Amino acid sequence: MPLKAPKIAPSARMRLLTGAEAAAHAMRQINPDVVSVYPITPQTPIIQTFAKFVADGETDTEIINVESEHSAMSAAVGAAQAGARTMTATASQGLALMIEIVYIAASMRLPIVMAVGNRALSGPINIHCDHADSMLARDSGMVQILTENAQEAYDLMVMAPRLAEHPEVMLPVLVSQDGFTITHSAEPVSLLPDEEVRRFVGDYRIPYPLLAGEVVTQGPFAMPDYYFEIKAQQVRAMRAAAQVFDELSEAYQACSGRRYQAVEGYRLDDADRALILMGSSAGTAKEVVDELRAKGEKVGLAQVRLFRPFPAAALREMLTGVGAVAVLDRALSFGGTAPLFAEVAAGLFGQTVSLSSQVYGLGGRELFPEQIAAVFHDLESTEGLEQPRFIGLRG
Repeated sequence: MPLKAPKIAPSARMRLLTGAEAAAHAMRQINPDVVSVYPITPQTPIIQTFAKFVADGETDTEIINVESEHSAMSAAVGAAQAGARTMTATASQGLALMIEIVYIAASMRLPIVMAVGNRALSGPINIHCDHADSMLARDSGMVQILTENAQEAYDLMVMAPRLAEHPEVMLPVLVSQDGFTITHSAEPVSLLPDEEVRRFVGDYRIPYPLLAGEVVTQGPFAMPDYYFEIKAQQVRAMRAAAQVFDELSEAYQACSGRRYQAVEGYRLDDADRALILMGSSAGTAKEVVDELRAKGEKVGLAQVRLFRPFPAAALREMLTGVGAVAVLDRALSFGGTAPLFAEVAAGLFGQTVSLSSQVYGLGGRELFPEQIAAVFHDLESTEGLEQPRFIGLRG
């Protein structure tokens, strides 16, 4: 499929970069105080590239090499509490090992930024992409952003610290890119000048750093008379993150020429059938939409970037008038409803729309244009479709 060239600001520089390298360049320009690291495929090129920047003196970040991902997240929590701008990166089983501390970081309102190279969870062992790792963290209290390509991996990493550190948010932010499909694939990426990124991100400030001299409580034991209120505060912070993301997108457009929506519609204005999906497959699906539109078919798609907080109201408005919708998940919920489909079904509750759940690409299996076209054609009559339908499953 032909690449769609990114919009380029006058001061930007084009580079041929993988998604992992693009994320590492964003980290270099942000110049965090601390990055705690442990390697895992397919995320390793992110921290490997960033570590070279540190070794070459291009950033003065303190890298903390640890013995596991659990320790990496624990070190990040300590650094963020102390008042350091902190980042980390992981994938798959690494995020699974981190998950205990991810919940703690979110409840302590620590603005840690995490880069993730999406990869299937074991077992059996698999190093290729699906979204099971991100979905494992969906109820942790962490803001979740899923990117389509290397350009988005760069741009949304640049935006992530301001989102995490906003006083109305103060939550960890996960920025993910599909393993190998984005992390290891090179494409043209428009980089902003270093000074422009640092001006955009700004200085690091949190309200109550542990080492500021003021008496504060960090990581308390919460009895029933306080725990519920703490959780309600996290709910309000997550709601605020949706508005802050929109505001930051507008500010980022001013310096980059690119704007990112929590959910972006593509050729939906008069569509009677639509897809909803996340990640790199959105790029392929847009090409299929164009091909079917050229044949006179009224199809479109909605690409979800911000999975947490989920943009239900925007999606509902965007799909008004669409008669049939297929939701494509790259993850399962065993014994339950596929994660993205569950969110869409709740968000569209009460609307007159036929919904179809479709699961694809587990363990890195390819999603081909003809399969996407077949999903659109299935939507012409959804009678008798199994839920969920498995795309590309043998046998």
